[in-house]
Amino acid sequence: MATRLFEGKTHASYYQKYRFSPPQEVQDLIFNYMGERLSKPYGFAVDVGCGTGQSTRILVPYFEKILGTDISPAQIEEASKANDIPNVTYSVSPAEEVPVDECSVDLVTACAAAHWFSIEKFYKEVDRILKPRGCLAIFTYIPDMEVHYKDRSEQLTKVFKEGQKTLAPYENEKVRLVKTGYKDLFDAIPYTDKKRVENMTTKMPMLLSDFLGLIQTFSMFQDFLKHEPEKAKEFIVTTEKRYVICRNGF
Repeated sequence: MATRLFEGKTHASYYQKYRFSPPQEVQDLIFNYMGERLSKPYGFAVDVGCGTGQSTRILVPYFEKILGTDISPAQIEEASKANDIPNVTYSVSPAEEVPVDECSVDLVTACAAAHWFSIEKFYKEVDRILKPRGCLAIFTYIPDMEVHYKDRSEQLTKVFKEGQKTLAPYENEKVRLVKTGYKDLFDAIPYTDKKRVENMTTKMPMLLSDFLGLIQTFSMFQDFLKHEPEKAKEFIVTTEKRYVICRNGF
């Protein structure tokens, strides 16, 4: 059964504001792989589990038509509000039931989302909608992040790791698939022509306020907020103070 944890309007607004698009290194990897198998121009891409559209918008330069789908109406509402691109549309639908014709899609993507799907049903749906030699790209960033700032990187990263321990009791069991780099999901892909890339390191410059906002988009923080709202809010306040103290060297 697919897992639904991104339903709230407030959560979706945070998702739109603080989640970042896949880095260029990931985009290059996908389109170099695709370029070895399909001829340009590319016609149709579907971004499944698109959230508020960060991973959908990166497809615009490459495709004539793009569809972003998500099971959460709140996420799709935010994606649609931010959309001013004529060849991009959004639809509320589960990953296992994509509203497109058979053999019509050049590329299916799922960014930081596939671990929430009913994966066998999703792969069957991918097989239904992909064109011959079409491509599937599932990718995620793992929660093993480091925080860097001048000579305070070790101290700042320690604050982040301690915050992860606080959130750990609220972590959904499916996050295990993320921590193992999607190995199980890769092994389950029903094609022999496939490639798994691990341990890509990227740098994402951001303000402290944006980093704290990103933390609040995490599913485990949202579960913390649901069950212990005051403690969750205090966690963000305390974490911000600790970052400021470490950053300033006090």
